[in-house]
Amino acid sequence: MAIIGIDLGTTYSLACVYRNGRAELIPNELGDYKTNSVVSMMEDGSVLVGAAAKERLITHPESTAASFKVWMGTERMISLGKKSFKPEELSSLVLKQILQDARQYLGEPVDEAVISVPAYFNDNQRCATKLAAQLAGLTVKRLINEPSAAALYYRHSMQEQGDSQMMVIDFGGGTLDVSIVECFENIIEITAIAGDNHLGGNDIDCAIVAYFCGQNGLTMEKLDAFALSSLYRQAEEAKIALSQGDMDTRVSVVLVQDDNKYSVTLTNTLLRQLCEPIFCKVRAVISRAMKDRARAGRINEVILVGGSAQLTVFCDYLEELFGRRPAVHGNTDEMVALGVGLCAGIKERAEELQDLVMTDVCPFSLGVATYNDARDNNPHMAFLIQRSSMLPASHQDNFYTLSNNQQKLRFEIFQGEGYYAKDNLKLGELEVRVPPGMAGQQYATVTFTYDIDGILHVSARSSGGDYRERMILNSRFQPGDMALRQAHERISQIQLAARGNQEDQLLLETAMRLYAQMTGIMREQVAKLIQYFEWNRESGDLIQREKSRREMRKQLAAIEIYLYADPLDLDFWADDEEDREDDE
Repeated sequence: MAIIGIDLGTTYSLACVYRNGRAELIPNELGDYKTNSVVSMMEDGSVLVGAAAKERLITHPESTAASFKVWMGTERMISLGKKSFKPEELSSLVLKQILQDARQYLGEPVDEAVISVPAYFNDNQRCATKLAAQLAGLTVKRLINEPSAAALYYRHSMQEQGDSQMMVIDFGGGTLDVSIVECFENIIEITAIAGDNHLGGNDIDCAIVAYFCGQNGLTMEKLDAFALSSLYRQAEEAKIALSQGDMDTRVSVVLVQDDNKYSVTLTNTLLRQLCEPIFCKVRAVISRAMKDRARAGRINEVILVGGSAQLTVFCDYLEELFGRRPAVHGNTDEMVALGVGLCAGIKERAEELQDLVMTDVCPFSLGVATYNDARDNNPHMAFLIQRSSMLPASHQDNFYTLSNNQQKLRFEIFQGEGYYAKDNLKLGELEVRVPPGMAGQQYATVTFTYDIDGILHVSARSSGGDYRERMILNSRFQPGDMALRQAHERISQIQLAARGNQEDQLLLETAMRLYAQMTGIMREQVAKLIQYFEWNRESGDLIQREKSRREMRKQLAAIEIYLYADPLDLDFWADDEEDREDDE
């Protein structure tokens, strides 16, 4: 039974397995390594996950969801048609699809996984990720920080043995993580991390859409869901097209609304201006990581990871910041997944990975609420484990009674950086009995131990000998909870779209989106394509169906190019010139 690694991303998710001495990416049914982290509810109650679901963001925005990873660990509800889901439930459907593809590809049972998470995910978000896996039928062997996984793969693949420090910048669709990594021989040590769980390529899309609306006198609040979905898709495609071109590349964003046509033309220079506020936030995260690192020393290399890290304007900004171009090795979209695949190999005790050692750090500080005196109603934090402490980490401290004849000490356990306890995330409580005595006479020794899997163990021993210990597990995500049992039943009843027709479904959904975006003759042309394709699907002739797919792909690609072309680049006079030549 194989253990797989999963990069559960905001925009895309990937799976990897370690076998035959290497990390191997697992393709989905379409033959792609990347599966869009998008879920859409079909009319029959089944769900589409992946590329076909992404097409429905425009045609069926009310029953389709994306970027829900940014809400993991919150109480936010997301509607798919008449049903509502928590973010971890939607993530479980993505994992369910990945698990199905992995079992099909590997040809063996798969029930265990190592899953990557943003380094700056707090306890709620990490527990929500574990719950998503549980709902999908997976046992989580370990959660690993995304930049740590990327550093593991980079170091292993480069086969370097020297002493070096590098910075890994993981800039994805919805999150930013920065890690400082020190390497020596087969030891990979994470020395500092910083991040922002609400900063990524999606913010660039939002900036482009806001600029489009401002230039055309539109307000986002007055645009319908169809128009907004179309704009966000074009914004995403525009930034990618600009990065694949040169400095002279021009890309148009076009919207037809109430018989009016609106457009803007984007260049890399303009995109850089739109991104400036976003990049200032990136700089702040990088600065925080540099200040938190355990040891000083020169950064030898800056490694870029994540889909948004491929953007030319982002690389240009970092080059200005560091004085040299950051390194891009291979496909930045795949590095985390390959690293998680290596971690899965380590969990399987692969012989060639036995000497590989990787440490990680605590992303947030951990402590207890303490009071200045008996009248204090606003307790502050007493930190036992500071952020960026190397894992596993352990520390203890003594805490004393505040009142005469006090008979117990109750410790509220928090995660976070705020001065006041109420500004941090509460993880749990622990209580011990103490002998009665004068204020400040009796005490308890509290010990925090934070292990490599991100589980906190807390113990307290009082001066009177009472001893209590517990593993801090988030009560909101425990299997015994009635709401969670109901969620498990609800998710287990949802069927994924049948295997074997995902490419057909993708082509149809793409055609449906183009039909909705077109008007006039072009819309009629797409309608004929849909009718022709559906007729061939039902004919049962395998050869004709394959020919139909090939023709459909070709036609849709041409229509897509026409739809997003700059109007000034189109040859409007061609037909008239041909007519004049015919008349002559």
